[in-house]
Amino acid sequence: MTASAGTAFERARAEGRAALVGYLPAGFPTVDGGIAALRTLVDSGCDVIEIGLPYSDPVMDGPTIQDAAQQALDNGVRTTDVLRTVEAVAATGTPTLVMTYWNPVEQYGVERFAQALHDAGGAGLITPDLTPDYAPEWIGAADARGLDKVFLVAPSSTEERIAMTTAACRGFVYATAVMGVTGARTTTSGLAGPLVARTKAATDLPVGVGLGVSNGAQAAEVAAYADGVIVGSAFVRTLLDHPGDLDAGRRALAALTEDLAQGVTGGVRA
Repeated sequence: MTASAGTAFERARAEGRAALVGYLPAGFPTVDGGIAALRTLVDSGCDVIEIGLPYSDPVMDGPTIQDAAQQALDNGVRTTDVLRTVEAVAATGTPTLVMTYWNPVEQYGVERFAQALHDAGGAGLITPDLTPDYAPEWIGAADARGLDKVFLVAPSSTEERIAMTTAACRGFVYATAVMGVTGARTTTSGLAGPLVARTKAATDLPVGVGLGVSNGAQAAEVAAYADGVIVGSAFVRTLLDHPGDLDAGRRALAALTEDLAQGVTGGVRA
């Protein structure tokens, strides 16, 4: 049976640390190269993997992830390639979720996508542009298959919205603590801690924070108050910095992941 992301968060908590969640888009730099890169994240310390489904209108992504997704699209990546990537990564035993805009799932067919994700061993979906009140079809399909449903809360979310969102989640809650598009940043956001506290007041689910973490020191800061540290743009940038040399890119990914994994261990709450 596919493991929920929640099991990885529980294991990290039992070890006295936060979980490290790593993201890369499928098909980048190629489908097979992306699988190899994602396995590097697993081997180097990521507890949960998010696989991006490249989309032609990525309104919530910053330029780094947009560049990588566009490379994947230019190479002809399809939803079937994303599912093959999920299958290859989930085979490691690491909970593997797809992060996607809602339109591609709707186009593929919600029930069909949910079944294909389940069959590939995927843990569930992170849906940044879909809120629970507009998600009855996905919630039904996910519940029927035990898939994780990860919705987002933000600093602008009201207490009522946080309560409604967390009640619909399974696996973990994604706290996006930077207003605006994704991207690595030089400092962490002062909005993150209060958002996590507000979210934890509404749910017992673990709360993962995505806010542009790019090194172990920043990961330690976030791990001091969050259950999970979510890293995406920094991993994507690392591969973009090694065009045409996947081996060098994977070595750099491994070094970055190890630094981040050390950070989530050092910063955890008592």
